[in-house]
Amino acid sequence: MLPVAATPRALPAPTTARAFSCACGRPVFFRNSECLACHRPLGYAALRGQLLALEAAPSRSGRGSWREAGVPVRRAPRYARCANLDSAAACNWLLDSAEVLAGFTLCRCCRLTRTVPDLAQPGAGLWWCRIEQAKRRLVSSLIGLKLPVVSKAEDAEQGLAFDLLLSAPDGPPVVTGHADGVITLDVSEADDARREARRHELGEPYRTLLGHLRHETGHYYWQCLVEPSAWLQPWRELFGDEREDYAQALQRHYADGAPADWGQRFVSAYASAHPWEDWAETWAHYLHLVDTLDTARSFGLDGERVELSYERFDAELVADEGFLQLINSWMELTGVLNELSRSMGVADFYPFVLSAPAVRKLHLVHRIVAAARA
Repeated sequence: MLPVAATPRALPAPTTARAFSCACGRPVFFRNSECLACHRPLGYAALRGQLLALEAAPSRSGRGSWREAGVPVRRAPRYARCANLDSAAACNWLLDSAEVLAGFTLCRCCRLTRTVPDLAQPGAGLWWCRIEQAKRRLVSSLIGLKLPVVSKAEDAEQGLAFDLLLSAPDGPPVVTGHADGVITLDVSEADDARREARRHELGEPYRTLLGHLRHETGHYYWQCLVEPSAWLQPWRELFGDEREDYAQALQRHYADGAPADWGQRFVSAYASAHPWEDWAETWAHYLHLVDTLDTARSFGLDGERVELSYERFDAELVADEGFLQLINSWMELTGVLNELSRSMGVADFYPFVLSAPAVRKLHLVHRIVAAARA
């Protein structure tokens, strides 16, 4: 008698969906502003986490003149398309009726950009587009995780802003970083050749625009979610005392490099520089794994269904079944994705090994995010 195959468990629902269909039934993707099959306009409704097929819905004001295709007219919310749709940023996000009534013309993601690079400089338009694409990916995840995402124009004290700066030919270099809710990004990081050269120069196995943005938001959310809260003491127990002189710590890191045993305690070499950098690198790692697993699950893939056996993290390390499922799925999925990358002759998809202390730090990020959602 043949053995009966076990019924596969249902995939966990993604926090932020990544698989979408047009009204015509064809697949469409997060970046799309038009269906390539039927040429229907598309727009991303951030609070719904959905890429919508659109049809015209004329209004007296001329704004909010789109609605979701195929939905009864009386029930269909009105939307406006972001004013950056036809700019170099090529934004495909929507504004809902409340944003339109408030007088906004930019979507909630584009409103976060306080300073746009000088588009008269060569390559600036293309680089701005690449940065905004990465930022839309980031912000959609933050909204999906129900983290606070509001621009400084709307909340001067607690809001977030991005200054996208490009060095003048004879001027000082732009330094990427965060200060009190303002993230400054060197726009030339969007030049693939320059970014790859810097990656080799600094000995980093992974350096991307999305990685930069996720890292810098880690500093922002530390100020929002950790510093003023009861999380600060458990945070210090895992990450260390952030009151250590930051400038001296970075100077020491760049002069001496990471300690030889960094891989046994940190998610990356740079994380060993200072507790703030350890947090920001761990935060970025958490966003990497959540969004990648969301994408995989959106398309019917899951780490626990691949034919690959890893020594799984268990309750002796972290007594949190939901988190253990997340981290074990991640390790199994990335193992297969690394092999697929090697089959194409490109760098590993995930060039990291997670130690037990790093997993404990990821678990604290997970708990802090869950508390913020609640």
